Amino acid sequence: MHKGNKILIVEDEFIVANDLKMILKKHGYQVIGIASSVTQATGIIETQKPDWVLLDIMLKGTETGIDLAIRLNKVQIPFLFISANTNQGILEAVKGTRPYGFLTKPFREKDLFIMLDIAKERFMTEKKDWETPVKVATSKSAKEEIVGTSPAFKEVLSQVELVAPTDTSVLLSGESGTGKEKIAQSLHQLSLRRQQPLIVVNCAAIPLSLIESELFGHEKGAFTGAQNRRIGKFEQADRGTIFLDEIGELPLEAQTKLLRVLQEQEIDRVGGDLPIKIDVRIIAATNRNLEQEVALGRFRLDLYYRLNIFPIAIPPLRERAEDIELLANYFLAKYASKLNKNIVGFTANALAQLQAYPWPGNIREMQHLIERTVLLTKDPMISTFVFTDHMGGQTQIGGKQSQKLGSLEEMERAHILRVLESCNGKISGPGGATEILQISSSTLYTKMKKYGITSDFY
Repeated sequence: MHKGNKILIVEDEFIVANDLKMILKKHGYQVIGIASSVTQATGIIETQKPDWVLLDIMLKGTETGIDLAIRLNKVQIPFLFISANTNQGILEAVKGTRPYGFLTKPFREKDLFIMLDIAKERFMTEKKDWETPVKVATSKSAKEEIVGTSPAFKEVLSQVELVAPTDTSVLLSGESGTGKEKIAQSLHQLSLRRQQPLIVVNCAAIPLSLIESELFGHEKGAFTGAQNRRIGKFEQADRGTIFLDEIGELPLEAQTKLLRVLQEQEIDRVGGDLPIKIDVRIIAATNRNLEQEVALGRFRLDLYYRLNIFPIAIPPLRERAEDIELLANYFLAKYASKLNKNIVGFTANALAQLQAYPWPGNIREMQHLIERTVLLTKDPMISTFVFTDHMGGQTQIGGKQSQKLGSLEEMERAHILRVLESCNGKISGPGGATEILQISSSTLYTKMKKYGITSDFY
C-alpha cells in the first residue's frame, strides 16, 4: 500500500472510473471513492480528504472538473486531469488551474504511474523553501552555464533537477532566445544517460523532403540519390537523448511517425524491411502555442500529450528582471576575456538601459549585444548601449534616439538575420526564409557564409 496516497476518482463514466480504480488498486493505491459530479466529490472530500484527486473535465450536473479544481486549490489538495477533451478554450482554462498533470484518454498504465510519480515529486518540491539560489550543472559541451536567481527561473531549475534523472519525455516551451537548448543539455547531463550521446535536431531547418530520412535514416537505393545507407538521428541517439527543437514545425505526416517511435520505441529506415528497436529519451521544445496548433489541426493531439508528460515553461528575460545584471556580468566576463579587452563593469546608466529594455530576443539578444559592445568599447567601463531595433536601425535606450544608415551589405545581413529569426531558423519550405526572401536555398547559404551567419545568431 502506498502510504499517504488516498485517491479520489471524479469521472462520470462508470466503466472508465472502475477500470481506473482497478489499475490503481493493483499497484497498491487506496481509492477512497468514485464521484460522478462536483457535488458528490465535494461530499467525499469533506469527509475523507483525499491526498490526490484524479478528475475528468466534463461531469454530471452544471459544474465541471475545472470548477472542482479551483476549489481543490483553495484547500491545497493536489489534482490531475484525465480527459479526452480537445477544445482549446477548455484546455486553456485547465492550464489556468495549475494541475500536477494532464493525461489524455485512452492512456497506457505506464504513462499513468509515471505521471503520478512525477506529480508527487513536484508537489513535495513545492513545499520546500527555495530561497537558496539553485545552480544546475550543464553539459561539458555547453559554452555557458545556466545562471539565474529570480523566482521564475529558480522554479525552472527545480523542475529540471526533478525530472532529469528519469526517462520521462519533457516539453520545453518559451520564446526564441530563452535558452531552451541549454536547459535540454542540462536535462541530459543530469540524467543517467549522460555518458551517451545527446543528438540535437532543429525541426524547422530540415527540408520537407528530407525529414523522414534525417530522423529515421534510409537504406542504400531507397530513393534517387541514396547512394549509401544513412543512420538517422534517432539511431544516433540510441541509449541517449534526442532534443527535437521547434517540434511545432514538423508536418503532420512526420508527427505520425514520431508518435509511433514514442509508443513502440522503434523506427523504420526509409527503404528498410524490418523495424529497428531503439532506446531514446525525448526532449522537445517549441516557441509556439501547441494547444492552439492542435485546435487549428496543425499538431496531433495524441502526440502533444505524449510529449507533454512533463512540461517546463521557460520565462522570457523581461520576466526575470533580477537576472539581467547577473547575465550581463557573465557575458561581459566571457567576451572581455575572449577579445582580450580590459573592461571591468558597467556604469549606472548602462545598467539602467539594460533594465529598461524589453528584450524581444531574450538571452540570445543580450549575448550578442554584450559581445558587440565589448568589441567597440575602449574604456574600462561600458557606459551606454546601442540596441538594434526591428527595422534594422539602432536606438540608444535612455538617451537620444538615432538611426544608423549602414552599407548595403550591412543592411542585407541585418535583413537576413531578421527573416531567419522570424521563421525560427527554417530555411526552406512554406514559411521558410527562402520563401520570404524569394531566393534559392543555395543563394541563401552562400550569403550566410559570406556574412558569417550561423545558427548561434538566430
